Formats: sequence, structure tokens, C-alpha cells
Amino acid sequence: MAANKNLEAQLDLDSSAAATSTPESLDLSALVIPLLKGVLYQEAGPAQWNALLSLQARVRDYVAVLDLELVLDEAEGYAFLRSRPEAAAEEGDAGRLPRLVPRRPLSFPVSLLLALLRKKLAEFDAGGGDTRLVLSRDEVAELLRVFLHEGSNEARLIDQIDFYLGKVVELGFVRRLKVQSGQTATFEVRRILKSFVDAQWLSEFDQRLSAYRSLLAAESGEAGKSTKSTKTTKRKAAPDE
Repeated sequence: MAANKNLEAQLDLDSSAAATSTPESLDLSALVIPLLKGVLYQEAGPAQWNALLSLQARVRDYVAVLDLELVLDEAEGYAFLRSRPEAAAEEGDAGRLPRLVPRRPLSFPVSLLLALLRKKLAEFDAGGGDTRLVLSRDEVAELLRVFLHEGSNEARLIDQIDFYLGKVVELGFVRRLKVQSGQTATFEVRRILKSFVDAQWLSEFDQRLSAYRSLLAAESGEAGKSTKSTKTTKRKAAPDE
């Protein structure tokens, strides 16, 4: 008899535990884990997005313990996690937690491409109409061409642009669209780029572009001198062979 009562009591405890771990807590895990992995987009999962809107206060409280903050743009339809500003400022302290969201250093050309795409997105938004900015690889090439060394071989230039575009795709700021065989590659500029290149940065854009072009020209010039020097050395060495 006592054994039956103990069993019933244990079942009651198990039922209570199951009741406390219900759909809400499970939904919270289903939101935080994907956010720790990357960006959530409304278009990719409307049900998940609606759950995030409902539970965003709990998500913010949860990730704050990890020195993270939730960035959610309901109008643009994306959300992601980033280190809290005060945590980033204090990250040199010995007692701080390690960063859960690592910083990714960007090469100069990739930074330039992101800036050019952000300006293109601002111009596109100012014109109204469609909400999706889609560019072909040729259009992206035209954006970059003026800032790359004028003496670059065309094939080499396209290879460079493909490489930089690939890096931007990996970062999640651009999405490669499916096209039929033989068609030019096309890319959608994702609106999350607006969160990383803000309006204040754009206001100084022309000055920055001038500096970018000077630096790229200097880098290309140094590369050209190095190539010429190598060719000259080979010519001088040829008679002795």
C-alpha cells in the first residue's frame, strides 16, 4: 500500500515537471539555438519568426546572461545576436566571459564591396518600388571596377570579384539566387546589411571611397612594380643559362 502511494507521488512529480517544461520553454530553446548559429529571417520560417516576436522579451533576458543582445528588425524581417556594447568595451578585462559571437576581420576589398552594396541599397530604397535589390554579377563588377587597378586583366578582375562576392555570401549579406544553366549569376542584397553599415557611415561615404580608391591604386601599383621587377630579373638571367 505504501509502495503504491510512493509510486503515485512520483508520477505526480513527473507530471508536474513535464507541465513546467512545456511548449513555451521548448519554443525558447528552438529560438535561441538558431540565433546562436546565425541570422533568423522571417521569409525563411514564418512560424519561427512569429514565435520570436511573441517570446522576444524572454529571449532578450536569456541571452543577456551570455553578454549578448537581440537585434530584431520587425519591419525588415531579420534578427540576430551580437555582443552587448558594454561587454565589448570591457572584453580586455581578465574576468570577462569569452566572446560567443566572434569578430570577423574583413579584407579591404570585401569591406569596400559591402560599402558599395550598402550605398546601392540606400539608392534603391529611395526610389521606392520593389523591396528586394537583385544585382547580376556584371552589375556588381561595374560597382567595383572603378576602384580596382585599371591595368588589371579582365579575366583576373572577374576572378577577384567572384572571390569577394563569395566572401560576402559567406557572411550572409548577399544571397546567391538560382539561375538556369548558361545565365549570368545573380545575387540578392540582404537588408541585414543596413544594421552593419549605418546611415552615419553612409554620410561620410564619398570621403571614404576616395580613400579606398587611393589605397587600392597604391596596392595595385606595388603589385605591378613587383611583377615588372621579377620579369626584368628573369631576362637578365636568361643569357647565363
